[in-house]
Amino acid sequence: MSAGNPGRNPVSVDIERVVVVGAGLAGLRTIEELRARGYPGQVTLIGAEERPPYDRPPLSKKLMIGQLNDTSLDADFAELRVDFRAGETATALEPGPSSGGLLRTSRDEYRFDRLVLATGATPVTLPGPGRQRVLRSLDDALELRGLLRPGMKLVVAGAGWIGAELATAAAAQGVVVTVLDAAATPLSAAVGAEIGSQTARWYAEAGVDLVLGQAVESVQPGGLALAGGGWLAADEVVTAVGVRPAVGWLDGSGVRLEAGVAADEGMRASVPAVYAVGDCASFVSGRYGRRLRFEHWDVALHGPEVAAANLLGGSESYDPVPYFWSEQFGRMLQYTGYHGGADQMIWRGDPAQDKWGACWLAGDRLVALLTVDRPRDLVQGRRVIASGAPVDAARLADPEIAVKAAVAG
Repeated sequence: MSAGNPGRNPVSVDIERVVVVGAGLAGLRTIEELRARGYPGQVTLIGAEERPPYDRPPLSKKLMIGQLNDTSLDADFAELRVDFRAGETATALEPGPSSGGLLRTSRDEYRFDRLVLATGATPVTLPGPGRQRVLRSLDDALELRGLLRPGMKLVVAGAGWIGAELATAAAAQGVVVTVLDAAATPLSAAVGAEIGSQTARWYAEAGVDLVLGQAVESVQPGGLALAGGGWLAADEVVTAVGVRPAVGWLDGSGVRLEAGVAADEGMRASVPAVYAVGDCASFVSGRYGRRLRFEHWDVALHGPEVAAANLLGGSESYDPVPYFWSEQFGRMLQYTGYHGGADQMIWRGDPAQDKWGACWLAGDRLVALLTVDRPRDLVQGRRVIASGAPVDAARLADPEIAVKAAVAG
């Protein structure tokens, strides 16, 4: 996206230098929005990896099965007038006395008038001296893809979104895959045990061994030592038990941390002139009445629109109906909303069938929806959630009735 509509937002005259830390989708989108809104000044982009920005969702999907070799976002730094500093890690932030400040990295230091934090998240790993891989970066994915071969034994620790997607890709290539999780069902942390249990049979259908209720004691050479004394042999171990916001380097900076960088509804951090977007940022949601943080592509895409607007003097709020998708075992799962405050879950269709959904309600409002191969339901459900309109639960449970037709009255 090039600079093209300076009338969208007034540009503050005191901003000459903007530094963006994190060269992923959220960082790039912030810069695109700044230029599109007419910001003419200096922009520096700091990236910890040596690569320019790329897309992460395909890493466990099309790239892992060889349908893609590159997920570059094709950033045109010349057109965007960006000084891109690859291979630099942020190490410290020193806010100025009233505004602006100094960013220190592993190689240099940068003075700024405004700073955008887009440092993403880092994978959680398991204890033990054995080799364990993670699937977070393009290099991680390419290296792992090069190892997959028929007959090799792959153990994936974690039956969440990434674990299921990786198991899908590996099993399709003849890899002997075992997925294990300490929880009683797959996806229990993401969508709850009742729904997660409906996905367990998909593993067996794909030839994947699913081991549940089993914690890992440590990763050892040649496999996993299991809690309780068991052993699970593996040629390769991939740990997929979640990520943490990459914000430890901000300790002592004065930036408040709460589930990541604690941003307000306008994506402003607690320190003046500092903003946060993407996986590293939590924000205040008026829609859901709480602080939220999501590791969704959609959040990295649209949160920077609000951050850029407010950085340039605006007063916009970010309060999305979140959206996420996962492709696993030949099925498309889509999720929209947030069910943390729901008081009721109802099935939409029979989960024993191929196509179904689950709806979460808070009172008579739809607040979240999961669909399995029902894309129209997802689109309509997202709009109903955004509207805040009351719904008829009985009509919503009937898959023959359109979601939008379940709006009461």
